Amino acid sequence: MVNEGRGRLFRRKDGKYLIYLPKDLAEDSMFPFKGSDSIFVNVSFKLGDKKLLIEQWKEPVEE
Repeated sequence: MVNEGRGRLFRRKDGKYLIYLPKDLAEDSMFPFKGSDSIFVNVSFKLGDKKLLIEQWKEPVEE
């Protein structure tokens, strides 16, 4: 079971930010997001904390 891995947050040339997750982590049987190439997520953080909370978004957000 892989429940942590080293990823990366980076900024693309078009100004968008992406979070890279290692394949072993994302394909682990216990990984909370299943079965699609792309899903909507809600990302949040608390001031002063160096952690991100990523949850599946229930309703798609229009871009």
